[in-house]
Amino acid sequence: MADILMPKATAVWLIDNTTLSFEQIADLCGLHKLEVKGIADGDVAENMRGVDPISRGELTREEIRKGEENPDYRLHVAESKIAHIPQPKRKGARYTPVARRQDKPDAIAWFIRNHPEVTDAQISKLIGTTKATITNVRDKTHWNSPNIKPVDPVTLGLCSQIELDEVVNKAADRRKKMDAQKAQEMDGPGLKPAEDADAQTNAVDDDSPNADDIFSAFKS
Repeated sequence: MADILMPKATAVWLIDNTTLSFEQIADLCGLHKLEVKGIADGDVAENMRGVDPISRGELTREEIRKGEENPDYRLHVAESKIAHIPQPKRKGARYTPVARRQDKPDAIAWFIRNHPEVTDAQISKLIGTTKATITNVRDKTHWNSPNIKPVDPVTLGLCSQIELDEVVNKAADRRKKMDAQKAQEMDGPGLKPAEDADAQTNAVDDDSPNADDIFSAFKS
């Protein structure tokens, strides 16, 4: 899967703003082609706001132009300008100001909806919450469930973009396995070829008795 931070939201933007094929978008975002088609039809990621990969530095206009001119071209993610910057290791639990603590369930809901591959332990460490709170949000048993809306933790000020990228990238392998399993479920079992069914029908017809066989005993 490509290193796209928000694959579905990025796919929404590419469908709305480019003429790239479903296959090109699926390959870039690490999604199944049927899932991209579902997004275009409004069956998947309904009401999701698109995210511009150009402004995020994940894709260039030149790369999009190449893809639009050649349907067989596979787009490449732009090299990150911040990936080489070492981040200081944080010691101890993250402190969150009181005014921000009420936003944590919204961030948890965002992870559950957009990045199910990120583990509860990773979410807990990143935004400074408890596994019990994560479970309550996921099961919709949180005391404020009716008012919880998915919002990314960077927008809420609970972590930096670099920290979020690091967590999502670490969970990329788990995402691959989840997407592969989902693609297999979407494809479903194949149907039996028609010629095989016809052959079986003909075989049954050949063995069936005809009128001459039935009345031959009465002629003797």
